[in-house]
This record gives sequence, structure tokens and C-alpha cells, in this order.
Amino acid sequence: MTGAPKSRLPRRPALKSLRLHPKPRRPVTDLARLHILDGLAECPSCGYFQHVPDLKPGHVADCRRCRGQIGRRRTNPPVSTPLAFCLASAVLYLLAISQTLMTFDLFGRTNTVTLLTGPLELMREGWGVVGALVLFATVIAPPIVIGLMLAVLVAAAQPQLPHWAPGLMRRYEHLRPWSMIEVYMLGVFVAYTKLIDLAHVEVGVAVWALAGLMVTMAATDSTLDIDLIWHKRPVARFARRPNGRRVIVSTVDASEIDLPPARRMVSCMSCGLVCAAERDLPQDRVLGNCPRCQAVVRRRKPQSLLRCILLVSCAIILYVPANLYPIMTIIQIGRGGGHTILNGVRELYEAHMLPLALLVFFASITVPVLKIVGLVLMVWCTWRGSARRLVDRARLFRLIDFIGRWSMIDVFMVSILVALVHLGSIANINGEPGLFAFASVVVFTIFAADCFDPRLMWDAAGLNGVAVAREVKLGMGETASGGTSGARPVGA
Repeated sequence: MTGAPKSRLPRRPALKSLRLHPKPRRPVTDLARLHILDGLAECPSCGYFQHVPDLKPGHVADCRRCRGQIGRRRTNPPVSTPLAFCLASAVLYLLAISQTLMTFDLFGRTNTVTLLTGPLELMREGWGVVGALVLFATVIAPPIVIGLMLAVLVAAAQPQLPHWAPGLMRRYEHLRPWSMIEVYMLGVFVAYTKLIDLAHVEVGVAVWALAGLMVTMAATDSTLDIDLIWHKRPVARFARRPNGRRVIVSTVDASEIDLPPARRMVSCMSCGLVCAAERDLPQDRVLGNCPRCQAVVRRRKPQSLLRCILLVSCAIILYVPANLYPIMTIIQIGRGGGHTILNGVRELYEAHMLPLALLVFFASITVPVLKIVGLVLMVWCTWRGSARRLVDRARLFRLIDFIGRWSMIDVFMVSILVALVHLGSIANINGEPGLFAFASVVVFTIFAADCFDPRLMWDAAGLNGVAVAREVKLGMGETASGGTSGARPVGA
């Protein structure tokens, strides 16, 4: 007998093919694409995104909210003029470092110093940190800054900026404030006025070279058009996130589209490129590298308020001994004593040098107090979320950031005096603990101002990301604030 045919049962699917809990797909609004908004700029003082018009030569663009400068077009050729000043700076620096700075003659005993003698003498006396600071600001940083600018300008002469040029430009921007030739020149002038009543002082070739170097370096910065140089660097097609993922980059004209909300936009603080993402961006986390200059991009500086208040606290603690303790000791034929900063101001006033006394008083007494009080005020108002006098606070921050290094006049002056007046029992000038405390106050306040992000003041007041000028969007159903910055001729 033949049995009935067996019915075929459906085959059960393999276990590995079952998906009881399907894994959700990554949303399309993830950070997978960046839009480069051409023609848009973020104000570094208040964080306001605005359209920047095409500037004519001799015009500047001001932020329409805080009146900070966000763009400027020079009237000179963008490469040849700063290149000429930079080459002159290189020649003048070689003269300054190789020639005599001053010659001191007292009772037939002479002493000659160069640019290197002052910091080396401070190190020999045991003030190694202060000596290293003076050495870096006057001997090491200036040639590095000049060399970086020469390389950038040579690269900018090409039709397209090479890939290595943006890194040099970023280093130039970081090191330029620490090249303090102009502050050192004021220190030389103050030291000269203190010595002419003590002995015969002869000014060397290096002083005139430093004066010329001060002018040529300032002229290089004044004639340099950063925006034109950055526009020679093409934007990459892809950018990289911190985890290594590539992000597609597309460029759009910001004047032809609606702007995204401010919380979805970020600007590179090095080259100024503005990018828009398809979702909200974190506040102070690293978002990746700029697709144009490869700098690290964040919306805000990380832990800005905490780092600023810690550095300001250190400056406050050291400010008291900086003014109570002498910064130098002057001994002449067995007589003399310690001199504080106020003693130096009083001596200049008694010598009928009122303008110079006011200058030293402002740079050494007023400026440190202004920086400390101003930074504490801005941190406090930001922590409280205050919206009062935001424009004035933005101006105060720009002033603090500009004048921070001018307090180094007394430090440079002491380095010159210590190197010149070193004649044993006849006359001698030595550094004292107040010098270290005062130099530390200057450095701490410079770092504190660099750590503070002024855009946080406007964030805390709720003014960034709020529709102020017009309601706009980028096809995502969101609104943001935006506007057009005002352009005006220089000096208007």
C-alpha cells in the first residue's frame, strides 16, 4: 500500500532573521550635512548673525546690535603693501637684536646692554619666570610672528591659498598679542628718564631699530586684509566630526535664502566661515573642524565663566603684594632702598614729568584694576542673566582685550634697569618679589580676558536665537534673528 502523501509544512524562518525590536533608523536631521552661508557673519562681541554687504575700499562694517567691527576693506594692495612692511620688520629686528641698546656711564664705570641682557640678568638673579616672560615677549615672539606673516603673505600671493597657510595664520593670531615691542619701547623710555639724573646714558642703534620695528609691525597689521586672504582658501566638500564621521558640505548664498535659527548656526572664530546644521548644536562641545581652515569649531568657548573667574581670582590675590612689595631695589654708594610702583610714579611726578607719570600710573595701576573689576562685573552679570547695558559691556570687553598687555611697561623697565645698573658698591639695581607678583597679575588678566566669551552675556539675556529683526527659516519650520550690518567709510 502506498501511504498518503505527506503534507508540506511551511518552513519556519531562521531565528537570526527575526527582528522582534527593529533598530530605529538614524533620523535624517542628524548632523550629516552642513550648509555654508556665504555672505553671513557672526559678531564676535555679541554673537549676532547678520548679512555683510560687499565692502568698498576704505569702508568698515559694524555690527548693527553692539557696534563692534565685523569687517573692513583696506585701500592698499592686499599682499604687496603688508609684505613690504613685514620685510622691513625682519631687517629692523636683526638690527635690534645685534646692536647695542644702551650704554650706562657712572664715574668712569660703563655698562653696555643689548636686547638679551635684561632677561638674562633677571634669570641670573633668580627671577627665572619673569626673565623668561620678558625674553619671550621681546626676543622670541617677534621673529616668530614676522616669519609666520611672511609665510602667509607669500602663500596669499598665489591664486589659491595652500593647505598649510591656514595653520600658520591661526598661530599668528595667537602669538601676535605676545609680541610686545611697542610696550617694550615705552619701558625703554621710562628707564631712560629714571637714569638720566643718575649718570650719563647713551642710546644705542637698537633703540632706533626697535622704534622702527614698532611702526612697521603696526603697519603690517593695519594694511593686512584678512578677509581677502581667507577667501582665497576654497571650502572642502566634506568636513569631519570629532568621531571621524564625514559631513557633506554645501555652499549657499545667505542673501537668497531664509536663515536658520541661531542655535543651529556656528561660525569659525579663525576664518569667520558661518555654517548651518540641520539640528540644534551643543553650546561648548567640539563640533568638528572648519571645512575651510581646519580649525576646531565650537559655538562658545568651553567653561568660559569658570576659567575666567578662577584666573581673575588669582590676579586679585597677587594684586595686593604686587603693590605693597617693592618691584626693585636701588642702591647708590651704599644708600637707597626698595621702590614700589607708586614710588616710581611719584618720582616721575616730582621730576616734573607729568605726562609720563600719568602714563605709568594708567598702565600699571589703573589698567589692572580696570581689567579685574570689568571681568568680575561681566561674569557676575552673565551669571545673573542681566540684560542691562549690554552694548556698554561689549565695549568694555573690547577695551579690556586691547589694553591688557600695556601693563607690562614696569616689568620691561625693571629688566632694563637691572641689566644697566650693575656696578657693585657704586650703584646697583636688583629685582624684588613685587616684580614677580605684578608680572603674574598681568599674565593672569590677559588669560582671563582670552577665556571670557562676550557672546555669553547676550546668550544669558536671551537675545541670541530670538527673532528680533525678521522671521526667517531654512526649510525646517524654524525662526531666527538676522539682519544686515551697516557699512560706513573709515573714520565716519
